[in-house]
Amino acid sequence: MRESVYILLLMLIAVPIAGELKFHPFQDDFRISFGTTAFFFFLLWLRKIPSYISGPLTGCMVILFRLGLDWIADEPFDLLASFQMHLPAFFFYVTFSVIFALFRVNQLHHVPLAVGLLATVAEIAANLVELAFRSPQWDAVFQWEVISSVAVIALIRSFFVLSFFNMIQLRQAKWMEEQQRTRNEHMLMLVSSLYEESIHLKKTLQDVEEITRDCYELYRGLKETDGQGKGYAKQALRIAGQVHEVKKDNQRIYAGLSKLISDENDRDYMPLGELLKVIVRANEKYARLLGKDIRLTYRVDVPFLACHIFTTLSLLNNLAANAVEAIRERGAIAITVTLEEGQFLLFTVKDDGPGITPKNRELLFVPGFTTKYDVSGNPSTGIGLCYVKEVADNLRGQVELLEGTDGYTTVFTIRLPVANLVQKG
Repeated sequence: MRESVYILLLMLIAVPIAGELKFHPFQDDFRISFGTTAFFFFLLWLRKIPSYISGPLTGCMVILFRLGLDWIADEPFDLLASFQMHLPAFFFYVTFSVIFALFRVNQLHHVPLAVGLLATVAEIAANLVELAFRSPQWDAVFQWEVISSVAVIALIRSFFVLSFFNMIQLRQAKWMEEQQRTRNEHMLMLVSSLYEESIHLKKTLQDVEEITRDCYELYRGLKETDGQGKGYAKQALRIAGQVHEVKKDNQRIYAGLSKLISDENDRDYMPLGELLKVIVRANEKYARLLGKDIRLTYRVDVPFLACHIFTTLSLLNNLAANAVEAIRERGAIAITVTLEEGQFLLFTVKDDGPGITPKNRELLFVPGFTTKYDVSGNPSTGIGLCYVKEVADNLRGQVELLEGTDGYTTVFTIRLPVANLVQKG
């Protein structure tokens, strides 16, 4: 409501000023001005405050504004004569706004033709009412020449304002759509990261389970010994209990993450073409953040094939982000998706960075291995490619590092069965 009040205040200022840009078609006090144009525009914009309220208020402001101008310009100033001259304009705005409200024009924005025609009718009626108050004889007003001239001006002006208003509405709708798309992409990447973390957490739970079992076995072995071994046995049992508590905490976190991302429905799947656009835009932004000039391209043979969003995003984004980080200042990254034999999807991510040495190729998929360090010299986690391989293995697929080709030094491929990635029928 506060926004509507601000618009109303702007209307009360803008319409009187716009009204001074005018011409006189009938060589008398009646004027055709941009005030009517601004008034109609604000009525379309101001949807929460009824026009039968904003119209009379605008009419009062127009009279006050014109009285002020006469007071400044005329010497001596005749208040009564000035008021009588400008009073008919008040009835113009009142008539226009009342008809606008009776026809409920602001509820017909989805039918622009009806809005334009009804506004034309309202302006014709309002102009005739104003002319009637200005003319000493009503017969002089209701003549075909006068009505036709007013009608033509009203028709042109109404549809001009309507076109301008709809252009603004369209631009606003596109802007809002872009903002919504950005928010959706951010949410997709966020949930994709959570999906990746849930895989890591699941593996951690398995490791904790093994540690707990080993601690308990150590406890049993030490318990059967004599002397100081029994003291160590109690310590081993206490460690086993502490690790078990950590496991329970992690299980609760994992259960929450799983519930968040595992309730599959149609919204969990997206066409591959759209998914690749999200990945490219996200990594273009990442490259700019790192101050790098990187050109990302993509090609999808099956753009309308709907795949699981978070699995696909997490796999490809890992490889694409690694490529962005590997390129030093400027370079190119190409992502392609092809369908093999109708049963397998082949994802390929290529970059023209410095490449990977033969020694490092053998260690790429080892957990914790990394060749990347931040500006402070701290190494990265080294779990990205390990995660990619683990997910690919779980989906009965495979990930490979191939020899460079066509000017690209690093080429990663992920080959996955289509049936494990697309929505089940």
